[in-house]
Amino acid sequence: MCDDFLKAMHRRDDPQVRLTTAEVMTIPLVASTFFGGNVDKTRRFLYEYGYMKKMISKSHLNRRIHAIEPALWRMLFELFAQVFKQRNGPEFQTYAVDSLPVAVCDNIRIRRCRIYPLEEERHDEDDDTPKRKSFRGYIASKRRYFYGLRVHLVVTGSGEPVEFSLAAGSEADVTIFKELELDLPEGSIILADKAYTDYDYEDLLEEVGLHLKAQRKKNSKRPMPPWEEYLGKPIRQYIETVFSGLTSLFARKIHAVTPRGFELKIVWFLLAFSIQCL
Repeated sequence: MCDDFLKAMHRRDDPQVRLTTAEVMTIPLVASTFFGGNVDKTRRFLYEYGYMKKMISKSHLNRRIHAIEPALWRMLFELFAQVFKQRNGPEFQTYAVDSLPVAVCDNIRIRRCRIYPLEEERHDEDDDTPKRKSFRGYIASKRRYFYGLRVHLVVTGSGEPVEFSLAAGSEADVTIFKELELDLPEGSIILADKAYTDYDYEDLLEEVGLHLKAQRKKNSKRPMPPWEEYLGKPIRQYIETVFSGLTSLFARKIHAVTPRGFELKIVWFLLAFSIQCL
């Protein structure tokens, strides 16, 4: 699959390489599917059992993996997303959005964590004033804090991922949702929980043919009809089943040394889950 994808992209490897780029991309995908993201264990398994006749060292493989442009992983995910959107059917264009917290370490080890700082400055395009973002977020359903990233995921009604974004744990769900491209068919209905309530953005999406149906609070100025709430609740809650299937691929702890390595492993797990949905 990776080989056909790279051929379609007209990407050629140097004839002297021991492993092609397609083989290098295959190793972390197999690691995410069967070995909890352990690339070195996967490397040895594929070589010892004859799935790959030639193999390179652990450090060489690590350099080859990081030499792959992040855009290639993103394009591979978008290729799967196009398949899922077409399979969703024009008569039932329903999607769900939610966020999954992924901890980089336990709370007791936050001050010793070297992957992400306690706070990080960022600059918005419209405002030159530096703003601080924190990687310490709150999980309302579990009533506890975590330290790491949130995976903001848009899935079809069948639980197939079509869009994602990675953000710091403290970032509000609706803020990151506004940054998603939302390349969905016209007339699509997006179901969400209370954290995605934004009346102005709902009106903006209505103008482009998308319908955001966020769960309402008791004091909402735009209450949702009871029949809409009843029909949308099962689909909105189904994304929790998707998160359970995704986290089942995780190891007990996602091992990484750099922020890019940690984020890259999350992307591999998303790709591995997408492959299982095909």
